[in-house]
Amino acid sequence: MTDESAYFATGCFWGAERRFWQMDGVTETSVGYMGGATHNPTYEEVCTGKTSHAEVVHLRFNPEKISYQRLLEEFWVMHDPTSLNQQGGDIGTQYRSAIYTTTDQQLKDALATRDLYQSLLISQGFDPIVTEILPADGMTYYLAEEYHQKYLAKNPNGYDCHSSTGVAFPTESLSL
Repeated sequence: MTDESAYFATGCFWGAERRFWQMDGVTETSVGYMGGATHNPTYEEVCTGKTSHAEVVHLRFNPEKISYQRLLEEFWVMHDPTSLNQQGGDIGTQYRSAIYTTTDQQLKDALATRDLYQSLLISQGFDPIVTEILPADGMTYYLAEEYHQKYLAKNPNGYDCHSSTGVAFPTESLSL
């Protein structure tokens, strides 16, 4: 079986990339920009908010070793999906929560896990999830500048930039 692709935006891409590259079955990660209108945007342009891009982690994974479901579980808990265009001190549309799916099944799984996690978060007093979930069809993924790639491997004490709800994903109650 060949590797599959997934795209996740959880705010700043540095910490998210590290979380994903450490997962067994993830074979490759990179960071870039997606979901905007400008062709070949630079980091400086994305940071203005005028390009409409999100900071995204692209990963390749072996579905025989790790499921898309497991990647979604990690996605939901590694950031605060109820925070609109902000994660901790990082503010702007480039820091939005988003999932860009590459197959119909990924879209179904993303929506199902969102709904399940939403129920749990609401029961614990959190606001609704604001994560953008869209097919990646028609979107271009632009690779970020080299200094952003594996940033926390190059700078182990660098800014991880993630906040979280602190609520674990209820894996025992979901079978996709």
